[in-house]
Amino acid sequence: MGEGGDCFIKGVVMKFSRFAMIAASLLASAPAFAQDAAAATPGAWGGEIRAIAAALAIGLAVIGGASAQGRAAAAANEGIGRNPQSAEKLFTPLILGLALIEFQTIMAFIIAILLATK
Repeated sequence: MGEGGDCFIKGVVMKFSRFAMIAASLLASAPAFAQDAAAATPGAWGGEIRAIAAALAIGLAVIGGASAQGRAAAAANEGIGRNPQSAEKLFTPLILGLALIEFQTIMAFIIAILLATK
Protein backbone atom coordinates (compact mmCIF):
# COMPACT_ATOMS: atom_id res chain seq x y z
CA MET A 1 0.00 0.00 0.00
CA GLY A 2 1.23 3.46 -0.75
CA GLU A 3 1.49 6.48 1.49
CA GLY A 4 -2.11 7.52 0.79
CA GLY A 5 -3.46 4.15 1.96
CA ASP A 6 -1.55 4.42 5.22
CA CYS A 7 -3.01 7.88 5.86
CA PHE A 8 -6.52 6.58 5.18
CA ILE A 9 -6.07 3.68 7.62
CA LYS A 10 -4.63 6.00 10.29
CA GLY A 11 -7.61 8.33 9.83
CA VAL A 12 -10.08 5.48 10.23
CA VAL A 13 -8.26 4.21 13.33
CA MET A 14 -8.22 7.71 14.83
CA LYS A 15 -11.94 8.16 14.18
CA PHE A 16 -12.73 4.76 15.69
CA SER A 17 -10.58 5.40 18.76
CA ARG A 18 -12.24 8.78 19.24
CA PHE A 19 -15.66 7.12 19.00
CA ALA A 20 -14.59 4.40 21.46
CA MET A 21 -13.37 6.98 23.98
CA ILE A 22 -16.64 8.92 23.76
CA ALA A 23 -18.69 5.73 24.15
CA ALA A 24 -16.59 4.64 27.14
CA SER A 25 -16.96 8.07 28.74
CA LEU A 26 -20.73 7.99 28.33
CA LEU A 27 -20.98 4.48 29.75
CA ALA A 28 -18.64 5.27 32.64
CA SER A 29 -20.66 8.34 33.65
CA ALA A 30 -23.90 6.35 34.01
CA PRO A 31 -23.19 5.18 37.61
CA ALA A 32 -22.94 8.82 38.71
CA PHE A 33 -26.63 9.25 37.95
CA ALA A 34 -27.75 5.86 39.27
CA GLN A 35 -30.50 5.53 41.87
CA ASP A 36 -30.29 3.72 45.18
CA ALA A 37 -31.13 0.03 45.15
CA ALA A 38 -34.25 0.74 47.23
CA ALA A 39 -35.44 3.46 44.85
CA ALA A 40 -35.04 1.39 41.72
CA THR A 41 -38.02 -0.59 40.60
CA PRO A 42 -37.36 -4.32 40.33
CA GLY A 43 -36.75 -5.53 36.80
CA ALA A 44 -36.64 -2.06 35.24
CA TRP A 45 -33.74 -2.32 32.79
CA GLY A 46 -31.36 -3.65 35.45
CA GLY A 47 -30.19 -6.89 33.86
CA GLU A 48 -30.44 -5.70 30.29
CA ILE A 49 -28.23 -2.67 30.79
CA ARG A 50 -25.64 -4.70 32.70
CA ALA A 51 -25.54 -7.31 29.95
CA ILE A 52 -25.12 -4.67 27.25
CA ALA A 53 -22.43 -2.90 29.28
CA ALA A 54 -20.58 -6.19 29.84
CA ALA A 55 -20.73 -7.06 26.14
CA LEU A 56 -19.53 -3.60 25.14
CA ALA A 57 -16.73 -3.69 27.72
CA ILE A 58 -15.33 -7.01 26.58
CA GLY A 59 -15.75 -6.07 22.92
CA LEU A 60 -13.78 -2.85 23.34
CA ALA A 61 -11.15 -4.62 25.43
CA VAL A 62 -10.63 -7.29 22.79
CA ILE A 63 -10.43 -4.73 19.99
CA GLY A 64 -7.99 -2.59 21.96
CA GLY A 65 -5.88 -5.56 23.04
CA ALA A 66 -5.65 -6.99 19.55
CA SER A 67 -4.75 -3.61 18.11
CA ALA A 68 -2.08 -3.02 20.76
CA GLN A 69 -0.58 -6.47 20.32
CA GLY A 70 -0.46 -6.00 16.57
CA ARG A 71 1.31 -2.67 16.92
CA ALA A 72 3.80 -4.10 19.44
CA ALA A 73 4.62 -7.06 17.21
CA ALA A 74 4.94 -4.81 14.16
CA ALA A 75 7.28 -2.45 15.99
CA ALA A 76 9.42 -5.36 17.21
CA ASN A 77 9.59 -6.90 13.74
CA GLU A 78 10.51 -3.54 12.25
CA GLY A 79 13.29 -3.13 14.81
CA ILE A 80 14.61 -6.62 14.12
CA GLY A 81 14.41 -5.97 10.38
CA ARG A 82 16.53 -2.86 10.73
CA ASN A 83 19.02 -4.42 13.14
CA PRO A 84 18.95 -8.26 13.18
CA GLN A 85 21.48 -8.40 16.03
CA SER A 86 18.93 -6.80 18.36
CA ALA A 87 16.54 -9.78 18.20
CA GLU A 88 17.65 -11.17 21.57
CA LYS A 89 17.34 -7.76 23.23
CA LEU A 90 13.86 -7.10 21.78
CA PHE A 91 12.40 -10.52 22.57
CA THR A 92 12.00 -10.20 26.35
CA PRO A 93 10.43 -6.71 26.37
CA LEU A 94 8.12 -7.78 23.53
CA ILE A 95 6.89 -10.85 25.43
CA LEU A 96 6.52 -8.81 28.63
CA GLY A 97 4.52 -6.13 26.80
CA LEU A 98 2.29 -8.70 25.11
CA ALA A 99 1.66 -10.39 28.46
CA LEU A 100 0.65 -7.09 30.07
CA ILE A 101 -1.68 -6.28 27.18
CA GLU A 102 -3.24 -9.74 27.44
CA PHE A 103 -3.59 -9.29 31.22
CA GLN A 104 -5.57 -6.10 30.71
CA THR A 105 -7.87 -7.90 28.28
CA ILE A 106 -8.38 -10.76 30.74
CA MET A 107 -9.12 -8.28 33.54
CA ALA A 108 -11.74 -6.61 31.32
CA PHE A 109 -13.27 -10.04 30.73
CA ILE A 110 -13.39 -10.74 34.47
CA ILE A 111 -14.95 -7.35 35.16
CA ALA A 112 -17.51 -7.94 32.39
CA ILE A 113 -18.45 -11.31 33.88
CA LEU A 114 -18.79 -9.77 37.35
CA LEU A 115 -20.86 -6.93 35.92
CA ALA A 116 -23.17 -9.27 34.02
CA THR A 117 -23.72 -11.65 36.94
CA LYS A 118 -24.17 -9.05 39.66
